[in-house]
Amino acid sequence: MDSNRREVLVPERAPKPLGPYSHGVRSGRWVFTSGTIGNDPATGKLVPGGVAAETRQALTNLSGTLRAGGTSLTQVVKTTVFLVDLGQFAAMNAVYAEFFPQDPPARSTIQVGALPGGAAVEIEAVAVVTETHGD
Repeated sequence: MDSNRREVLVPERAPKPLGPYSHGVRSGRWVFTSGTIGNDPATGKLVPGGVAAETRQALTNLSGTLRAGGTSLTQVVKTTVFLVDLGQFAAMNAVYAEFFPQDPPARSTIQVGALPGGAAVEIEAVAVVTETHGD
């Protein structure tokens, strides 16, 4: 890929965006994802089960976006986690640790007033693409 070109990423099994944005964009050797909530791709609705279930689904959805950009969770260098209630940090963090068991990326966690669709958690990421994938 030309380092000056940007490619909009459309994951195979992804919930439809809730607004005028892309799931992610690849530019050169970098993938930037939009904030991802715990929507079930089949129904487009939040998965039941609270912040832990939503975190698991959000990271699964995020993984699909990264795959569409030629990278993966192991190549994430930075995440930002938005939580409606920082009192739910431990529940989110336990699931997050399952997805990043070794050498986790840099991370910021921010409490927000509300998230799209009534979500409890939203996660965005920046990842590096380590293979050329025909570039």
